[in-house]
Amino acid sequence: MFVDEARIQVRAGRGGNGVVSFRREKYVPRGGPDGGDGGRGGDVIAVVDESLRTLIDFHYHKHYRAESGRPGEGGNRQGRNGRTCVFRVPPGTLIYDDETGCLLADLTQPGQQVVVARGGRGGRGNAAFATATRQTPRFAERGEPGEERWLRLELKLLADVALIGLPNVGKSTLLARVSAARPKIASYPFTTLVPHLGVVRLEEGRSFVLADLPGLIEGAHQGRGLGDRFLRHVERAPLLVHLLDLSGLERPDPLADFETLNTELQAYSPHLASRPQIVVGNKLDLPGAKERWEQTAAELRNRGWIEVFGISAVTGEGVRELLYCLADRLETLPRPELRPSEPPPAPAVAETLRVEEEEPGVFVVHGPEVERLVAMTDLDNPEGVLHLQQQLRRLGVLRALRESGVAEGDVVRVGEVEFDFVE
Repeated sequence: MFVDEARIQVRAGRGGNGVVSFRREKYVPRGGPDGGDGGRGGDVIAVVDESLRTLIDFHYHKHYRAESGRPGEGGNRQGRNGRTCVFRVPPGTLIYDDETGCLLADLTQPGQQVVVARGGRGGRGNAAFATATRQTPRFAERGEPGEERWLRLELKLLADVALIGLPNVGKSTLLARVSAARPKIASYPFTTLVPHLGVVRLEEGRSFVLADLPGLIEGAHQGRGLGDRFLRHVERAPLLVHLLDLSGLERPDPLADFETLNTELQAYSPHLASRPQIVVGNKLDLPGAKERWEQTAAELRNRGWIEVFGISAVTGEGVRELLYCLADRLETLPRPELRPSEPPPAPAVAETLRVEEEEPGVFVVHGPEVERLVAMTDLDNPEGVLHLQQQLRRLGVLRALRESGVAEGDVVRVGEVEFDFVE
């Protein structure tokens, strides 16, 4: 089963809580606080595995969670970090943030990896808050929540040459002849329902990857037939082989077929339509095909298409010359670079702290630093709450609330925490 799209949820581990502890050793006067920090939460990491070819695993397993960090201990001992969660993807996988649509990673090389969700840092123990004026702090931080998001995975096959053409032109037959791939071959349209890859080996140290894509029909860019679902697999290939049917049985005019498919490519992506193409007439072994090819090749050369080949994928006629031409062209062609989507603009400095009145008497404070600070505060600890108030004053949150018109008793929401405003 070939799966080239998937949607998964990733959740990094939460940081471990800091601990409140004091030294209580005999003959050690005024031991002081010795609460250790919590361990860092585990990350969620995507790694390229060259043995994979589809995203089928993500069709059944959609949730990936890393381990949370362990809490700190007395004696200034830090908690253990959480174990990372690693999931493997095939080469050519693009990872998008499903909510924003922003491209996070384009994974093409074996062993390449990217952190898609970062674990939260561990909370500080009370030893970290000891000062000359606060020698016995009786509060500690909670661990920071780890990142959580939905991802959209999209696979674009990494092929050197892509076979394109209308249904039943012989793409699968050609792939089966020149490689060890065994795609389904039959005499009816849309035999190939998913892309197939095959390695073409010419001689020692000289080979390339050939992709057979499902046949396209007129209106494919609008979703007709198999639509444009598989056209994205062509975007990675630096060279296209455009196969034409010379049998004259189903389609009597190869030039009309040639123009139809190029129109579809242009409608889907002008950048893709400008990709180098080698035009190949197939089925020379059938009656009348050679005469038809002579006329078609002459017209193509008049239009500026220099590299045209006539072959028979069944008998092998002309196939060897075509393969060496493809290998020679690949040595001079650069691999197309992916043009990533534009990332969302970074927020301005003035927008890092923002207060808005969601409804009368309810104010919401936005800002990553403020939300992280509140999430890591133990709100059941009076000293911890007092420390939070001091930090909110330092960050200008109280001033921003007053400027927004907050009054005594109004509800203030920061992240998932709500509290009543008291002067």
